[in-house]
Amino acid sequence: MQTLSRRALNRAMLERQLLLSHAKMSAFDAVEHLAGLQAQAPFPPYYALWARLASFQPSDLASLLENRQVVRIALMRGTVHLVTAADALAWRPVVQGLYDRDLKQNALHAHELAGLDHDAIAEAARKLLLRGPMPGIALGAELTQRWPDVPKASLTHLARARLPLVQTPPRAIWGKAGQTTYACLDEWVGASLSPPSPASLISRYLRAFGPASVADVQTWAGITRLGEVAASMELRRYRDPDGRELLDLPELTVPGEDVPTPPRLLGPFDQTILSYADRTRVISDDYRKRVISQNGLVKGTLLVGGYVRGFWELKKDRKAATVELSPLEKLPKKELAALESAAGRLVSWAEPAAETREVRVLPVD
Repeated sequence: MQTLSRRALNRAMLERQLLLSHAKMSAFDAVEHLAGLQAQAPFPPYYALWARLASFQPSDLASLLENRQVVRIALMRGTVHLVTAADALAWRPVVQGLYDRDLKQNALHAHELAGLDHDAIAEAARKLLLRGPMPGIALGAELTQRWPDVPKASLTHLARARLPLVQTPPRAIWGKAGQTTYACLDEWVGASLSPPSPASLISRYLRAFGPASVADVQTWAGITRLGEVAASMELRRYRDPDGRELLDLPELTVPGEDVPTPPRLLGPFDQTILSYADRTRVISDDYRKRVISQNGLVKGTLLVGGYVRGFWELKKDRKAATVELSPLEKLPKKELAALESAAGRLVSWAEPAAETREVRVLPVD
């Protein structure tokens, strides 16, 4: 069994995540290829596509949301992802167990929901949503008319867990603001959910992130016992430098270790930082503590030589917009100049109406 170095794994990840060169594909095809995008906050998916596609504009993704070709829905790890409608229909049933467990274990809501008829509450919520999309607060308030002794927030939490609820526009439409408003996925896109297929989920993960271990897939998906599924699949197998077994699709290959890796500005919550059990293929443990806050916020990152070497932040007021680059180590002049150039393009793309736009490099801390 071939052993892959960490550098080889890094290059494979960059290739499959469209980070070796700007891809000439549509926003829809990119969302599908990447197995969705992290979307805990409304706008990180736009930055993710900007970093990966040759000529991406915010309207490219906004129109997909408005046309219901892509949706924002809680999926893997219980977090909101932006995925194609077809993937949402296929994957939500696969991860349902994660939400069922949460209803029994959630520190805020499990006690309030214990002993209730969860099926009845979910069905009541679905009937309410058939009238049209509803904000979470309004949905909870309506449900308390039948369950007056249960907090509104707990009833809304149950509805989100038991039903495949999408967050509807104008939420996450670039340049617009909107509160979180829900609709049932199947009603929203006019199609039924698919029977659960964990093997299909594993294949899609490997196509976007592999080669990877079962632990990596489970970390991304937020569900367990995928080793049993993987054992029944026809997969290529490697070893990592620590001897762990890695899985891959048989038709895929790994690029050479010396393939060029241009500097990149990855957006906040970029999935390359969050989708592995062993994240050292892209970020060191020390740097991860600097990039991810204690409450789970993930900064935009500076990718140099294929690895995270710092972070960036966009700061703006009514008239000015500034991208601040914060290297975590001394960077070669050529790479730093490339990052500054990319930051200039980023601030012009993200804030075209700003009267002044600036890039600032902060000293290494």
